[in-house]
Amino acid sequence: MFARSTVLTALALAFALLAAAPANAKEAIYQNWLGRAIAGYDPVAYFTQGKPVEGKGDFSAKWMGATWRFASAQNRDLFVAMPEKYAPKYGGYCAYAVANNITAKIDPTAWAIVEGKLYLNYSHEIQKTWEADREAYITAADKNWPGVLQ
Repeated sequence: MFARSTVLTALALAFALLAAAPANAKEAIYQNWLGRAIAGYDPVAYFTQGKPVEGKGDFSAKWMGATWRFASAQNRDLFVAMPEKYAPKYGGYCAYAVANNITAKIDPTAWAIVEGKLYLNYSHEIQKTWEADREAYITAADKNWPGVLQ
């Protein structure tokens, strides 16, 4: 009986400590498990080729703590010269999620360029919802960003 009571007390204490610990802030740039922004897709290609293109390991750059990959040296150089022009809004987190004051990963093939800015979404299904009222979602996400990272 004593052992069971001790284990339960230890579990309760561990839970209390975890609940009281401050949550870690999320990274400013969403990265996949390999540390790649946009899951390794080339952010410049969305603008120059009008489609998602996977980047290559030969052409990469570090920016804001993430590794960005590019399809060519030219795209890498364009990004390095003006990263804010090509980087996705909301650090590459799902635009719909940020509008709802949360963060979510993205599918790099669920994208849109609106007024010269790249927006990514969790999935094609979520993107359909986002596009149905994208002005309102962008307005909400702009209000939530970057506070949603806390």
